Amino acid sequence: MKKLCGFVFFLLLFVPALFAQEHYTEGPVWRVQLIRVKPTHFDEYLASLRKSTKPMIEEEKRQGLIVDYKVFLKQTKSSPDDWDICVAVQYKNYAAMDGLSAKLEAVRDKVIGGKQPAQELSEKRQEIREIISSELLEEVYLK
Repeated sequence: MKKLCGFVFFLLLFVPALFAQEHYTEGPVWRVQLIRVKPTHFDEYLASLRKSTKPMIEEEKRQGLIVDYKVFLKQTKSSPDDWDICVAVQYKNYAAMDGLSAKLEAVRDKVIGGKQPAQELSEKRQEIREIISSELLEEVYLK
């Protein structure tokens, strides 16, 4: 009886996983931030991204921590509270994110100069933008 219960438990636990990906193949993982820039600060924010974020992300890419990144500008707004800029960073998979915090801190220290300058930059950005959403998305390929 215990063997039968164990077998049924095994089936209930693992069979759904076999069918879960019947429609797609897993792809890379994206960290996506949707950002609303405060009025009259759009150019200032883009300059800040170009000056500090781009070099940091480029270094992450050079070290193989990320696969790619993209910046999108939203051309249509559904409300005044909608986002303006999307920053998307692509990782190979979820496993690529293991231990990532320490590696990103090392990149931050190298590019920006340490925790204190990064904190000051973050505080300045808080004055000119608002992060509407920060999401982790998995790209899938339909079969």
